[in-house]
Amino acid sequence: MFDVVIIGAGAAGASAALFTAKAGKKTLVLDNDKSMTKRAWIENHYGVLEITGPELIEIGKKQASKFGAEIVQATVTNVTKIEAGYKVEAEDNSYEAKHVIVATGALVNLAETIGLKTKPGTEPRIKTVLDVDAAGKTNLEGIWAAGTVAGVSVHTIITAGDGAKVAINVVSELNGERYVDHDVLKA
Repeated sequence: MFDVVIIGAGAAGASAALFTAKAGKKTLVLDNDKSMTKRAWIENHYGVLEITGPELIEIGKKQASKFGAEIVQATVTNVTKIEAGYKVEAEDNSYEAKHVIVATGALVNLAETIGLKTKPGTEPRIKTVLDVDAAGKTNLEGIWAAGTVAGVSVHTIITAGDGAKVAINVVSELNGERYVDHDVLKA
């Protein structure tokens, strides 16, 4: 049983995984390797002069893995409610999690299949997004959404921040108190 299964390893998903894993939560990221960031050239991501989308995604995966997140290349086909949380089904395997974070970018087909409420998107070319509250919660208890699929701007700096925000909210719920992750400069 994972504490968190994250669907998608783009900027939002990898950022969420970095925070959940660093908080000591057993984290699994399932990614189909089809992120729209894979086609991006990025010069507007704070702290980075310039980077390709594929490089940004690989760095994000490495950061999450550094803290123990497990990353598996797979396409998620279904998510169903079980007693202790959710069963997340991929092509060749299934996984159980207390919480699920959907970070599928512009793709909402899985979310619609599992019964998540949607609404019209406001970004150019993003027709439909998930209907989430300010914390990132969807209409199904224990399923959250982050990044473009949750209605935030497609810019990587914004989706990464949203993934972090949602992860902090999930960790806070798992811990039963507000979680904060501050690193201190090493002497």
